[in-house]
Amino acid sequence: MNIKILYFARIKEAVNYSTEEITLPNDIFTVTALKNYLSLRGDIWADLFNGKQVVRAAINHELVDNLANIKSGDEVAFFPPVTGG
Repeated sequence: MNIKILYFARIKEAVNYSTEEITLPNDIFTVTALKNYLSLRGDIWADLFNGKQVVRAAINHELVDNLANIKSGDEVAFFPPVTGG
């Protein structure tokens, strides 16, 4: 399954790039599974995606929870929580 991932704000700064296209293993089909997969890339990735920090996700420009399904061709964006006033 091929997807595009976008990283924003402190996540983009930590991983040092803003976008990538990757091919996922067949068993990665939820946001949670994708976060777990990304956390295996190393210490910085683990710090961001192992569940200890809040990282929000959107699929195709729509805010989703961690149980949302990912399909081939989707655009998945990760960003920190946003507060406003």
